Amino acid sequence: MTPLPPAQGTHVKKTLLVLALLSTAAIAQAPQFSTDRLTQDIRTLSSDAFEGRGPATPGEDKTIAYIAQQMQAAGLQPAGDVENGKHGWYQKVPLLRASIKDADPKMVLTLDGKAVPLTQGEQIAMRAPLTGQKHVTIDNAPLVFVGYGVDAPERKWDDFKGLDVKGKMLVVLVNDPDFETGQGDFGGKAMTYYGRWTYKYEEAARRGAAGVLIVHETGPASYGWNTVKNSNVNAMFDIVRKDPKAEHTPAEAWIQRDEAVAIFKASGLDFEAEKKKAQSRDFKPVPLKATFSADYDVNSEVITSHNVAGVVPGSTHPDEVVVYSAHWDHLGVGEPDAKGDRIYNGAVDNATGTSQLLELARAFVKGPKPERSVLFLAVTAEEKGLLGSEYYAANPLYPLGKTVGVINMDGGSIAGATKNFTISGSAKLGLLDDLTRLAAAEGRSYAPDPHPEAGSFYRSDHFPFAKRGVPAISFDGGNDLVNGGIARGEELGKAYVKDRYHQPADEWSPDWDLTGMQNDLGLLYTLGQNLANSREWPNWSTDSEFRATRDKTAAKRK
Repeated sequence: MTPLPPAQGTHVKKTLLVLALLSTAAIAQAPQFSTDRLTQDIRTLSSDAFEGRGPATPGEDKTIAYIAQQMQAAGLQPAGDVENGKHGWYQKVPLLRASIKDADPKMVLTLDGKAVPLTQGEQIAMRAPLTGQKHVTIDNAPLVFVGYGVDAPERKWDDFKGLDVKGKMLVVLVNDPDFETGQGDFGGKAMTYYGRWTYKYEEAARRGAAGVLIVHETGPASYGWNTVKNSNVNAMFDIVRKDPKAEHTPAEAWIQRDEAVAIFKASGLDFEAEKKKAQSRDFKPVPLKATFSADYDVNSEVITSHNVAGVVPGSTHPDEVVVYSAHWDHLGVGEPDAKGDRIYNGAVDNATGTSQLLELARAFVKGPKPERSVLFLAVTAEEKGLLGSEYYAANPLYPLGKTVGVINMDGGSIAGATKNFTISGSAKLGLLDDLTRLAAAEGRSYAPDPHPEAGSFYRSDHFPFAKRGVPAISFDGGNDLVNGGIARGEELGKAYVKDRYHQPADEWSPDWDLTGMQNDLGLLYTLGQNLANSREWPNWSTDSEFRATRDKTAAKRK
């Protein structure tokens, strides 16, 4: 944050001391959060009966009904869409849903004149097109390597160099050009939005490409092929757009690294050598001696999913709102794993976050009535691209200009208490300053995101709010375990990503230790209470890319 002028220093130090004392008192008064209730909610939501909580499936019907029932039982008031003059529990979220009809869609690479069929889920993970079309036909589209597929004028970086890519298939690398070296024009290891796979697809669509093949490598992607496969070969969703082809190409896919190496070899090129060249702003696109063909039918329709919203109305400023959020959805029923399990239960991701949302709701209803409203928002289709939160942010139930802040929970602590905490990404904002002070009073410290290269800031439901200027964080319970330290925390985190993340194995376990989640809830409750009972309006740091957008609505906050 910007240093304060010396004349203000003494006054501010006294103010901060008072705030610290008040925060300590508030923590002491925080309610006790029940591990039994957390366990019950997690076990229920991640049970096979909920079928992996896929949007627009019977699993959604069970999930949103359960959440609404728990919100009502807690004593919240419904805050969703207005029907017949009254708010209901749900906010309708219209979505485009697409799925490839064929179990084995036809996809072929032609290398040196030889046809090489590609098997869905094995060599390639082709997403169903989100362009609204019912059929995809691509006939020997030429392949061209465009490095990281980035056009960033402010960084004087252009991977396209004026090449017309209309009708071509782009081969691109995931993450930023800095990932391999840890230094350069994109901030080193910390991923920018240019490194996200979503950006690669968007840029290709803007240029009229036929499609994109993102080369999968575990390091720069931050997850293995199983995660890619399980996230892309099932039904795809998007918000309903006026011109979907402006955002999506007909073919959006990941390919295995071995396939990329074969493509480059057939073109007389070395993959690693070309990747190295792509890390320089002098890189120029490389036409490849290969083509791509595809032919398959698509189910494409507009469906309605739902966010669930309950509120504790404010006593003094009911039009000002503090938001707690968590996504209720997961991947539903999909391809079987090695054990034949087809239900992607999503226990950690994100039954834990949803259970915390409900437990916080219970605490706020039982506690003193807040001066500002507190909204509890369970959003849909996070796994499909943050779509429920994107829809809410575009169609807010409370004005964004009077939204004090958003506290998102995506994945809870299941390995016991920690000595630190973090947030997704490395954003600087007053909301984090407040949280850091409160944690310090409990003997916990803030640790910067230990894996900024994963681009987590762009992967959780706080981001649609952040990009519209609303101070927003996605909380993480930390990796410095009281029992085992950082080494144990990192070991467990890596094992989860490798063996359970976006896989059927993400199931509830009786071995979980939820005391860390208890501690986190006390911290997040106090943060929300303080915000809801003050005139504080947190903001982004003066050098944040979101500050100017927030400041445009400053007149609404008094």
